Amino acid sequence: MPKKLKQAYGNWVEGERFWDREKDTELMIKKLDEGAHLLLVAQRRMGKTSLMREVKRQLANRYTCLFIDLQKASSAEDAIVEISLALKPHKNLWEKTRELFVNALNLIVGSIEEVNIAEVGIKLRAGLTSGDWSEKGDALFSILAGSERPVLLLIDEVPLMINRMLKGEDFKITPERKAGVDMFMSWLRKNSLAHQGRIRIVLSGSIGFEPILRQAGLSAVINNFQPFDLKPWDITTAVECLQALAEEYGIVFKEDAETAMAKRLGCCIPHHVQMFFTYVYDRCIRRGRMEFFPDEVNDIYENEMLGIRGHAELTHYEDRLKLVLGPEAFPLALEMLTETAVIGCLTRYSLAAFQKHYAFSDISVQSVQEEILRVLEHDGYIKAGKDGFVFDSHLLRDWWNRRYRYFHVPVLERRI
Repeated sequence: MPKKLKQAYGNWVEGERFWDREKDTELMIKKLDEGAHLLLVAQRRMGKTSLMREVKRQLANRYTCLFIDLQKASSAEDAIVEISLALKPHKNLWEKTRELFVNALNLIVGSIEEVNIAEVGIKLRAGLTSGDWSEKGDALFSILAGSERPVLLLIDEVPLMINRMLKGEDFKITPERKAGVDMFMSWLRKNSLAHQGRIRIVLSGSIGFEPILRQAGLSAVINNFQPFDLKPWDITTAVECLQALAEEYGIVFKEDAETAMAKRLGCCIPHHVQMFFTYVYDRCIRRGRMEFFPDEVNDIYENEMLGIRGHAELTHYEDRLKLVLGPEAFPLALEMLTETAVIGCLTRYSLAAFQKHYAFSDISVQSVQEEILRVLEHDGYIKAGKDGFVFDSHLLRDWWNRRYRYFHVPVLERRI
């Protein structure tokens, strides 16, 4: 019987909606069972959070699994609070955590079990200072290590928090901010080593972690975390996903239309594959005909995937890039990406020409370009080709081209 798959809604999926990744899931679980700490590495929309959620689901009977989202965190104290709140559903561990924060939690009027989680978080945060967060954090890890079952900490959006700590609202790396990040990451490293075998940690995020730490000269603080690289789907996997979705929703692909869809994307990022299917399904429903042919693929791609709704989805790539590079380097990165999209390749001649049009106060343009290229490669925007750098994703390339081509003059055609 053909497989069926329901569409994914929201930022993550698990269980029956978690497509493929069996080998990735199996490999991650094997590494965790062997005691490894992992750094989950992948470009945006690859399914990192979904993989962590699925691993959590599969290991729930053998581990105490805690999923911690640091998307809104901006300090070490915030991280301690989020880890603490993740223990609330686990009665024995929560009782010990309450004792650790007894002074702060005693300020809550009434039964703490009846108070919403946000208020508990506020009280916990009030009970932490820049002087004692590491001590409370050490005690918290000791509580976790004392769990009856081994503990798995799945910590999402760590790079976002570290980026905020390191650069602040003005995007300036200061000695004080660098020291704060060093202290937090060293604390995490210390506890990951101290409780090796009792606690496993997986770190992940929607922006690259290593480039951020490298900007501050702190790459070594995660050298005990083993990189776990999550790759795009191959064409076959993407096609099978589209076929399973079609089987669930009554779409009839004709003449290998699903293969044409996957090839049009080039790089089969799971979210983009599902996004493509959604536009196909919506069109079929609205016109009252469920057959879909290859000659319709380009129309959907050009007018829906690259349309206004598609732009809103893909704007996240810009936003995340600006977070990592900051307002000074971002305009140059934007031009480099647009040059790549419009011309088709970012060559060494183009890079050299850009140097005549930019200047930075305390660093050479070439050094800024080198950092930009490292970030763009690490986070999956571009890859090295035969003659220079090219986009990895056709969708991202075409979106970038569509958005900026009318305002871009190729750098080699400009007058100084």
